[in-house]
Amino acid sequence: MRPPLSKELWFSDDPNVTETLRFKQWNGKERSIYFQPPSFYVPVRDLPFVENGGVAVLCGKKVVHMDVRGNIVKLNDGTQISYDKCLIATGGSPRNLPAIERAGKDVQQRLTLFRKIEDFKSLEKISREVKSITIIGGGFLGSELACALGRRARTRGLEVIQLFPENGNMGKVLPEYLSNWTTEKVRREGVNVMPNAVVKSVSVCGNRLMIKLKDGRKVETDHIVAAVGLEPNVELAKSAGLEVDSDFGGFRVNAELQARSNIWVAGDAACFYDIKLGRRRVEHHDHAVVSGRLAGENMTGAAKPYWHQSMFWSDLGPNVGYEAIGLVDSSLPTVGVFAKATAKDTPKSATEQSGTGIRSESETEAEASEVHISPSFSPMPQVPKQGEDYGKGVIFYLRDKVVVGIVLWNIFNRMPIARKIIKDGEEHDDLNEVAKLFNIHEE
Repeated sequence: MRPPLSKELWFSDDPNVTETLRFKQWNGKERSIYFQPPSFYVPVRDLPFVENGGVAVLCGKKVVHMDVRGNIVKLNDGTQISYDKCLIATGGSPRNLPAIERAGKDVQQRLTLFRKIEDFKSLEKISREVKSITIIGGGFLGSELACALGRRARTRGLEVIQLFPENGNMGKVLPEYLSNWTTEKVRREGVNVMPNAVVKSVSVCGNRLMIKLKDGRKVETDHIVAAVGLEPNVELAKSAGLEVDSDFGGFRVNAELQARSNIWVAGDAACFYDIKLGRRRVEHHDHAVVSGRLAGENMTGAAKPYWHQSMFWSDLGPNVGYEAIGLVDSSLPTVGVFAKATAKDTPKSATEQSGTGIRSESETEAEASEVHISPSFSPMPQVPKQGEDYGKGVIFYLRDKVVVGIVLWNIFNRMPIARKIIKDGEEHDDLNEVAKLFNIHEE
C-alpha cells in the first residue's frame, strides 16, 4: 500500500521502520505496509498445479510487448507468456520538472521523485543527514511529506521548505479560504511554505543546491523532493494497439474498464467512463482497490459498469484530515458548512472507531440506502469568514447546481452518505440541510 509512505511511516517511533516497514496506525494498531502477506501468493512455477487457482507475482521482469491477436506478452528477457484474458495495471511514474531535468547529473543525484518503498527509505536516511530539504509541490503528496518532515524539523534542526505555484496548499482541490487555513496549518508544523513559487532553474552552488524562482527569489537547500504529479505508464499502448486518452492520459476504457474484448485496465493507468460524472482518471488507493476488483469480476463475465464512487483521504498528521469523493476541483463553485470540532474529530479518533488504519477499508463498498432531507427555508450557507478555525465541516462542489464532489473535513466514517448524494445527482435548494445528514453538529 502506498498511502503510509507519506503518512504513518514517518510518525513511527521504531528506529528500524525502514527495514520492518511496519507501523502503528493512528488507532495504535500495528500492521505491515504490504497489501497481503507473502503466504497469500503462490510460487510462479506452482501456479498451474494449484487446484483452485491462485495469485503469483513474477518480480524483476517487465512486459515490453503485447501481441493482442496471439494473446501473448513478451518480457524483457525474451520470455513469452500466453493468456486468455489480461488485466493491465501498470500504474504511473512520478513527473519531474523541466527545470530539474535540464539541470544535469549533479542536481539529479540530490533529487527524490517520491513514489516507491525505496524512495521512502532513501528520503528517511537523507532527512537524518542533511540540514535542508525542499519539497516542490503543494498537492496531496507534497503537503503530507511537508508535515511529516516538519515534525522532524523541531527535534533535529532540519529546515523544511515547501514551494508551489498555487496561492496555498491544496490550491487545486480546496476552496481558497480552506487552502489558506491549510497553509497556515502546515507552517505551524515547522515548514517554511512559499506559495506562488515557480521554479526557473536549479543548479549546484558550492555544496548546496540553488533554486531560482521566476519572480527572482532564490532558495538554497541540500535536497529536493519533487511531488508534481503522475504520468500514467502507457508504453504498451503502441504494441497492443490500445487507445490513450488525449485529455486525461491513461488507457481509454469503457464503463466496464474494458479496453478490448479480452483486455481490461485498472488503477492509475485507466481512463474510464464514469456513468455519473463522465470520463475520468483517478490516482488514489481506494480507486486502485475498487477498480481492480471490478475489472477482475468483469473478466469472469460480470459485465458491471463502474458506478462506485471511490474515495480518497489525506492527513496532515494525526489531528487534521479529510476524506473526499467525486469531482473535487477548486475551479468549481463550492458551498461549505462548518461546525466546532471536538476531540473525536481527528484521523486518530476515526481509525480508533472504525478499527482500520487505511480508512477506505471500512467504507469501500458502503453506500447509504436512503438519504432523507427535510424541507427548509433557511438561507444558503455563506463562505466562512477568513481566520476562522475550520474545526470540521462539509464542502460541496457543484456543477450545473448538482453536487458532483464532497470533501468531509475532519468528519469520518460518513462516506456512504456522500456517495449516495453524488449517485442520486439531484439539485438541492438548501445545502445546510444536506450538511445535517453528516451530523456535523454532534458534540
